[in-house]
Amino acid sequence: MWIAQASAASGTSSADTSGGWLLDPELVDPGYSQTIAGGEIQTAFPPPPPPPPPTPEWLKSLLGAIGDFFEWSAPAATPLMWIAVALILLFLLYHFVPAFAQWVDNLRSGRKHGDNDADDHIGQAEAGAARALLAEADALAAEGRFAEAVHLLLYRSVEDIEGRRPGLVKPAMTSRDLAGAHDLPPVARGAFSRIARAVEISLFGGRAIDAGAWEQCRGAYAELTVPKNWARA
Repeated sequence: MWIAQASAASGTSSADTSGGWLLDPELVDPGYSQTIAGGEIQTAFPPPPPPPPPTPEWLKSLLGAIGDFFEWSAPAATPLMWIAVALILLFLLYHFVPAFAQWVDNLRSGRKHGDNDADDHIGQAEAGAARALLAEADALAAEGRFAEAVHLLLYRSVEDIEGRRPGLVKPAMTSRDLAGAHDLPPVARGAFSRIARAVEISLFGGRAIDAGAWEQCRGAYAELTVPKNWARA
């Protein structure tokens, strides 16, 4: 029974295939022609891309020369790398470490960091002005006008401090305040303090400045004019 049914179905299918509309040229050919004419179906392979142009001989020679150079310089690559690292480090130190930058600038100008002889040369002009002031003060002291002579030293000492530490001397600042300024180096602070104390005692203590006090103030001012005494501790 199952065999008969299968045979019947097979016969029906064969009949449909042989006589169905799918094989009718009148139905297939117009649809096929219309589809091909639309250009949406690829019917052939595209042409292959053109080959790349050959590498010019000069470029081959250049690349070969570069390769030969790197092969020749390969043993020196490590030292060159360390040199580059050192240069970068020096660059960073110069721009971000002020003390190192100052040291480099001193080398450029022919000076070494902490060289006191260079400071002595810088202070030569100031030493000449100091000698002229001392000569004027000595003339006052020779006339017995010791208080005026010490006052002259005090005024000039304040000017020296202002010149060496710009901005330290403030308006209405007393000599005692200036003597206690932390920005003054110890030696310069001590020298200025002796002069300021003598003037303060003379003005407010009722004690006259005699020849001994004058000589002490004169020696203190001489210490104040020595450039190395302005070096920071």
